[in-house]
Amino acid sequence: MDYTKVDYTEVEPVADSLYFLREPLGCENLGVSVLECEPGWSGKEHDHAEEDHEEVYLLVEGEATIVVDGESVLMEAGEAVRIPAEATRRIENGETESRFVLAGAP
Repeated sequence: MDYTKVDYTEVEPVADSLYFLREPLGCENLGVSVLECEPGWSGKEHDHAEEDHEEVYLLVEGEATIVVDGESVLMEAGEAVRIPAEATRRIENGETESRFVLAGAP
């Protein structure tokens, strides 16, 4: 059996506790990241239209809001949202810490 195992906390984080796992896992077609958000944190609005890259945001801990094309989507732990490539998105964290698993692929 061929597999790769990674502890995300051992991966060097980028901006604001964002852990990119694609390279450490050796993924060819799937991007996977873990995002840890401090209370009151807000991400940058962006899309992935150029890469034709849809994403799924799974909130595993806390509460947060995802703003998709200007519409606020309230999330609680255990909920997931799929976002098409061309839609703008931004995470707005609430008053508690939260943790997301972000997955995306063309």
